[in-house]
Amino acid sequence: MITLKSPREIEMMAKSGAVLAGVHKELQKIIKPGLDTWEIEELANKYITEHGARPSEKGFDGYKFGTCISINDEVAHGIPRKGLLLKEGDVLKVDMTVNKDGFESDSCWTYAVGKISEENKKLMQVCHDALYRGIDQAVIGNRLGDIGFACQDYIESQNHMGDVRELIGHGIQPTMHEKPNVPAYGEKGQGMRLREGMTITIEPMVNLGTWEITDRYDKKDDWTYYVSADGTNSAQYEHTIAITKDGPKILTSQDHVADAKYML
Repeated sequence: MITLKSPREIEMMAKSGAVLAGVHKELQKIIKPGLDTWEIEELANKYITEHGARPSEKGFDGYKFGTCISINDEVAHGIPRKGLLLKEGDVLKVDMTVNKDGFESDSCWTYAVGKISEENKKLMQVCHDALYRGIDQAVIGNRLGDIGFACQDYIESQNHMGDVRELIGHGIQPTMHEKPNVPAYGEKGQGMRLREGMTITIEPMVNLGTWEITDRYDKKDDWTYYVSADGTNSAQYEHTIAITKDGPKILTSQDHVADAKYML
């Protein structure tokens, strides 16, 4: 079942999203070579709780942490690992969900650690821009396939990178994962029609090489996560979006100036 949110509910989700965006803005200040990924987990948990919210990934299906941390060829669902230090040139993804007063938000951001290669800069830029091309299609009357096509065409046809298929966006609220599925690939004019009050995440994941991914098992932490099948680096950007009569609204914006036309 897909629930359509009232303006008040969307405003409450935006308050949750503001807490989440605040974590990312704090991370921008500390990401550097030598940082222990566990410090990211500690900062996120502290910031979220101090702002009257909770890290809602923690405890979800037995997950133990408030953040997912994936580095380089790790596509998604990596965990914070005590003693794992960031290195110059790493491509770091930090994904998290926040619940404030019963309202969910979800966002992932990719960070350059120190100086990164031109290839990795382009990877990050393509993924970021693909997200916003998808957002621009999130208007009443369009279809889910219009969002997916906008992302995929830019990633694959125009920039010749791999658009991950197996991991996708989703509806959000009242829980962190709701219907509908929101792939970052698709065909124009196909899929569910978008309606006012829908709240979704759009989250392209882009690999420098193949779009295919595979599992990797970490024996030390007894954890399985996803990596690119060919070992190339990966980026991910994700926002929580509301479909409104005034166009798509970003509920997890980190920059209200750059995102001015997408703000409530």
